[in-house]
Amino acid sequence: MSQDMMRGHLDGLVLAVLTTGSSHGYGLIEALRDRSGGVFDLPEGSVYPALHRLERAGLVASGWSEVGGRRRRVYTLTAAGKRAAEQRRGEWRSFAAAVERVFGTDSGPAAGLAGGPAGAGAS
Repeated sequence: MSQDMMRGHLDGLVLAVLTTGSSHGYGLIEALRDRSGGVFDLPEGSVYPALHRLERAGLVASGWSEVGGRRRRVYTLTAAGKRAAEQRRGEWRSFAAAVERVFGTDSGPAAGLAGGPAGAGAS
């Protein structure tokens, strides 16, 4: 998927993954890849700035944990982050439905426009 298509959606996707529980950065990248069927195979360089942006906005909190002698920064949704995730989910559903209506139909009012601008040929 192109970076242009991801722009504007990454923060919402990160919030969505974190609704299922806390995660370290690499775990988040794996979850995005797995849950998208491999479509969102994102580099660390795009996910970590999103995490930091969400943390600055108060939607995500982070802390350190140690696993197998390695320190990891773990990210968790705040209460505001949970609300934002739900809001973005609703916005996405409305947006996706509207896009599907535009791309997914071969008939309807817009089909009559194929021959030219609205009103073309009308006397």
